[in-house]
Amino acid sequence: MSAWRLLLTRPTDDCAALARTLAAHGVYGHCMPLLAIEALAESVEQQQTFRDLQRYCAVIVVSKPAARLGLALLQRHGPQPAPAQPWFAVGAATAALLDEAGLDSHYPPTGDDSEALLALPALQQAIAAADTPRVLILRGEGGREFLAECLRGQGVTVDYLPLYRRALPQYAPDELGRRVQAERLNGLVVSSGQGFEHLLQLAGGDWPSLARLPLFVPSPRVAEQARRAGAEIVVDCRGASAAALQAALEQFPAAAL
Repeated sequence: MSAWRLLLTRPTDDCAALARTLAAHGVYGHCMPLLAIEALAESVEQQQTFRDLQRYCAVIVVSKPAARLGLALLQRHGPQPAPAQPWFAVGAATAALLDEAGLDSHYPPTGDDSEALLALPALQQAIAAADTPRVLILRGEGGREFLAECLRGQGVTVDYLPLYRRALPQYAPDELGRRVQAERLNGLVVSSGQGFEHLLQLAGGDWPSLARLPLFVPSPRVAEQARRAGAEIVVDCRGASAAALQAALEQFPAAAL
């Protein structure tokens, strides 16, 4: 049995799934979702984008919600059969959803972030093979511009299609601190930069004490974001998957931090 008792902050369904996976490995996880996924109303733009999907030399999907919503649009409005074009996911879990739909999916095996995706040879090959490369990015509202900026710097036309928005669920102002104390939690887990921002926002005046707990993050970018905010012990899992978190937990036993 692991000594770790972790606060898990993913969206509701993903949080519960992660807690079950961790429990099977003797790790206690307490779910407190800090990201609520709200699908945007289906629009004419969404419908037309999927009808014209063949315009793109590659489709990039940045998250599991984007994959689920995008696949539903593909089924309703996309070419039948779906075009034989490469689809790219930022992480393995998102790629698995694309695989289940029978798409030609690729993801970087060394990290769940835009930087790792950009270095993926299959993406560079798809761009190089197109006379006038055009890429579609399926994502939520807002988000990083880094991926699109780098692709545009390579001469690629980039189109965004927002499919959902992220919101902070409603909690009492002191609930985060109370749960950490009541559940005797000794570690915090976030799966994205926005998840960390929501953690910081909800922590409020309890942040100085919570900042002393080990914080597990998915990438160097989020690690730097957390350190700038005052987190004292930041562990970069180099991925947002359950397997990446488990590997980090094994590498850093609770007693050692």
